[in-house]
Parts: sequence; structure tokens; C-alpha cells
Amino acid sequence: MKKNLFLRAWFYFRTGWGTYFALLFSALNTLVVTYYLAIGKYDFLISIFPTFLHYVIFAVLIGIPILITAGYIHFKKSGAFRAEADISIETNPYFRRSVFNTEVLMELSLKLSQILLKMSSQEKLSDVEIEDIRKIEQLVKDQIGTREIDFKTSPFYNKKT
Repeated sequence: MKKNLFLRAWFYFRTGWGTYFALLFSALNTLVVTYYLAIGKYDFLISIFPTFLHYVIFAVLIGIPILITAGYIHFKKSGAFRAEADISIETNPYFRRSVFNTEVLMELSLKLSQILLKMSSQEKLSDVEIEDIRKIEQLVKDQIGTREIDFKTSPFYNKKT
């Protein structure tokens, strides 16, 4: 953690700058430029927005709902967010590992459920089922040992996602 203090501070700085300061600064800059360079040159627009404050109130009342709608569409109605999430998982080893571990845990949970159901019905496991369990056990051990992920060859990777 101490080795990464500068890089962590740099990340927080970029996040603060890009998310908060740049947003506020660019919004204010846009309002000032559009009011004084565009609206100030036309008398009919000055009659609608007699002061800068009137223009800011109007822009906020109209702009914020439009931007909220655009954000909602981005996350809920378009494929853009899914593409961003896919790229994040593909390029970030921490996300990729989390997805992979979830796939492994789901496979193990399914096998354990099957075993419990058979045991509760007083059924014996077949040799094939025992061999499947041993294969999964070995795959998990290999995964723990190497800590590397190969989605193309992994039996846990769901190609439908």
C-alpha cells in the first residue's frame, strides 16, 4: 500500500478532476460562453433571458432532466453500457478473476447440490459422477496454484455471456 501511495493519490486526483471539477468547470464555461457570445448578440433572446441568472435557471431546469434521461438511456436502454462492461472485464484482471471465480463457484455449487440430493435419497454416486467431481477438484486446485485464467480452454467459462 505504501509503495502505491503516489499512484493511488494520482488516481484519486484524476477521478476528482475528471468527474467533479471538469464537469462543473465545463458546465459553467458552456453557460457563460453561450450566454455572452450567442444570446447577448440577439435582442429577441435577451428579451427571453434578460440576465445571466435567468439563462442559468432555464438551462438547469431543462438541461438536468435531459442529461438524466440521456444517462438512463445509456445504462438501461442502449448497448453502450454493456460494451463498456465487457471491455472492463476483458481488460481488468481483477474483474476478470471475479467473474471466473463466480463461474467456478456456481459449477461447484451445482455439483454439491446434486450430491446432496442423491445422498438425501439414499442413492450412491456413480463412478462417472465421482470422476466428474475429481476433475472439478483438480481444475480448482490447478486454478488456485497458477492463478491464471484462460477463458478459451476453461470448462467453467460460459460462452453465452
